[in-house]
Amino acid sequence: MLRLRAICPFSWRVFQFRPFSFEPLLNQMNKCTDEEQIFDLIEKNKDILSEKQVACALSMLWQFQKQKSSLLKNVECIRDHPQFLTLHNLTTTKMEFMNDSTLVNVLYIIQQFDINVLSKFSSCLADQHLCFSPLMGKIADIVNRNLETIQDLRCLSVLMVSISSLISQRFQEQLVNKTEQLFDTIDSSQVNIARRIVQFLRNIKYGYYPLLERCNKVFLSNVNHLDLDSISKILSLYHSLQFHSFEFILMTKKRLTEMIPLFDYPASFVKLFVTLGPVAGPEEEKRLKSTILLMSEELTSHQALAVMGAMEEMESRNSRLIRKIASILHKHLDNYKPVELLRITQASIFLHFQSKELFVKLRELLLSYLKVSVIPSEISLLVCALSMLPSPHLDEARISQIEAVLPQCDLNDLNSFATSVLRCIQYDHMYRNNMPGKQLKLLQKLDHYGRQRLQKCSSLNLLWEEVKSLKGDWFADSLLEETVVTLQRLMDEINYINVAGIASFISRTNYLSTSLLDRIASVVLQQIEKIHPFAILAIILPFSALNYDPPQRDEFFGTCLQRLNSYLSILDPLMLVFLGYSLATREYFSEDLLKAIFNIRFLAKLDSQLELLCSSLNMKVQFRLMELNRAVCLECPEYQIPWFHDRFCQQQYKKDFGSMNEAQQQIYKMLAEVLGGISFVKASVLTPYYYTIDFECILDKRKKPLPYGSHNTTLGKLPKIHSELNTQIAGSRLPPGAEKIALEFLDSRAFCRNIPHLKGKSAMKKRHLEILGYRVIQIPHFEWNSMALSTKNARMDYLRERIFGEGKSSS
Repeated sequence: MLRLRAICPFSWRVFQFRPFSFEPLLNQMNKCTDEEQIFDLIEKNKDILSEKQVACALSMLWQFQKQKSSLLKNVECIRDHPQFLTLHNLTTTKMEFMNDSTLVNVLYIIQQFDINVLSKFSSCLADQHLCFSPLMGKIADIVNRNLETIQDLRCLSVLMVSISSLISQRFQEQLVNKTEQLFDTIDSSQVNIARRIVQFLRNIKYGYYPLLERCNKVFLSNVNHLDLDSISKILSLYHSLQFHSFEFILMTKKRLTEMIPLFDYPASFVKLFVTLGPVAGPEEEKRLKSTILLMSEELTSHQALAVMGAMEEMESRNSRLIRKIASILHKHLDNYKPVELLRITQASIFLHFQSKELFVKLRELLLSYLKVSVIPSEISLLVCALSMLPSPHLDEARISQIEAVLPQCDLNDLNSFATSVLRCIQYDHMYRNNMPGKQLKLLQKLDHYGRQRLQKCSSLNLLWEEVKSLKGDWFADSLLEETVVTLQRLMDEINYINVAGIASFISRTNYLSTSLLDRIASVVLQQIEKIHPFAILAIILPFSALNYDPPQRDEFFGTCLQRLNSYLSILDPLMLVFLGYSLATREYFSEDLLKAIFNIRFLAKLDSQLELLCSSLNMKVQFRLMELNRAVCLECPEYQIPWFHDRFCQQQYKKDFGSMNEAQQQIYKMLAEVLGGISFVKASVLTPYYYTIDFECILDKRKKPLPYGSHNTTLGKLPKIHSELNTQIAGSRLPPGAEKIALEFLDSRAFCRNIPHLKGKSAMKKRHLEILGYRVIQIPHFEWNSMALSTKNARMDYLRERIFGEGKSSS
């Protein structure tokens, strides 16, 4: 016996654990008369049960339950049985061996017993990339039918993530509502549940602020226990949802900085570099770059790509590290997918990395992928990458390939193609000295398919998915008007969920549609309680930027501010600054909001946040704070908020002062003639509170020009700026009855895109200059460059009329 056991260990093991009865186990199960007999068989044979025997055991248990009179009570008894846990663990391990019919039957039975088992089952399917399988559809249906009875948010959150790719918008909203109801049933340490909820919102592309805010509180209360993987995932999810939590970033930055010495192998350190790099201060950034440089030889292809992407986000200019990472990317170029090749191209261009060899290899690979690709979105990104490389050109074969897929393209693909074609046309025109007809015809076809897609659109939500990220010259010039017409046609579908997004789109496009803005204001007034305070800034922005007041103006702005009041202490500092500036542009000043901004504690908090921002956004925030400070000092002196931006303004205006453009030079010459000489006009004047105006002149009480002192201005150049400026009101030292005139040339940026309506910033500047004592004359570009002013005499008469109120000259 011992010899036999040594020779055939496997056979002995099978023999040893066989059931005592030699009757097949399936037959034994089918002869059982109650649950206990089934569980007894499971206990004795758990090590050898096959997938068919597991399915049979579950089926028998369910048959017994259906025969009972008190179904719920018996289900609970089965669920609590110690061998039921054994059975559902076996089900999970045997799942991959079951055929579809068996799986569906097992799934149906399991969900009758335990939602927890169902959630584990769905997670197993997701792990095997079966998110779109009929089985996952069956799970989604079960969750839908049993949603009211589910009380375990942990299980529900797993199911939500698993089925998120298959569910309707109505079901999405039901799951969000159910999650809100159950959220208070979990304690504040349940980070994984909160993370899955955020992941679900990311999957369905719904930045639902109330849930995001509650999940963020869970993360904040557990930040000291979060590891690198958790922080990385949460920040990535936030980025996808465009949800900003200054407090979370600040706290995790501290935690991540402490981790820098802890990782000495590439996989983890690359993740730390990618996560911490974009928010790191100068010292942390230096440590990160020096360490990644030391381990650069060990980086895999995808680790190098991740580092390059982070460097782009960090706006890195470390040429040594850029060259090193680029060399690794070059070495592995053959292994990258099309979308990764696009990322490499974009990062290389952004980081000003020039390598003929890299660009030649990129072009070869992009073209090889392009020749075999048939998917519109993939073709569009390949063409986009090609158009970004030096000497972009589309041959006839590529143009024909693009034309073939146009009927299948959405607006994003069409916009990507058009942007790429325009790059190639611009290059051909500049360097090949021709305008290729085939490329121009392709643009016309892109216009046609874009308009056709907009005209056929019948759902605002579907339209919004396609237009929300569109930008560029082609869209603005060819499709913007048609897009606004479509939005107007569907504007009854604007509601509390999508109102902030539609408002952001209008702000970004600078297209004034009073009917859309009135609809937005109406939705706000009717549904304000459903609109989260975080969305208020986006809603106010188009009214501010486009200088438009809706009906019931004061009620609209007042309602928005009332919704914000309880959040003033917790909103991100930069959001408060932008909010205050936007309202100031519309001459709406909230004392509570201004007090929340202009205090030492807030400004210190803002300084901390500025350290986390990229340089361009950092400077934008500082300018908006300065402009808000200026607006309050000029328009609300009763609030006694001090002006504290002298030093900042002096630094910026010394750095940014430039030359006159052609139109300004023309006006400068003619003003000198109209006023009686160069000494009667001052160019590029810096006013108190640091407004710059193109030209200034002074008229006495008889409207006679008064001369200035000596000038150092030569044509096309601007005078030196004196830094010792005070903030006294201009005009206080003028002769009695005299007036100071500010003349401003307004280019297209000062007006809405579709009509000659002055935008908010230019309107506010005019208002402030008038407070400073100026009579303001604005010269719109469309008047100056019109046919009516096509001659010098006509322009001279125009200036005289605007300055003196006189008619045409006699000359």
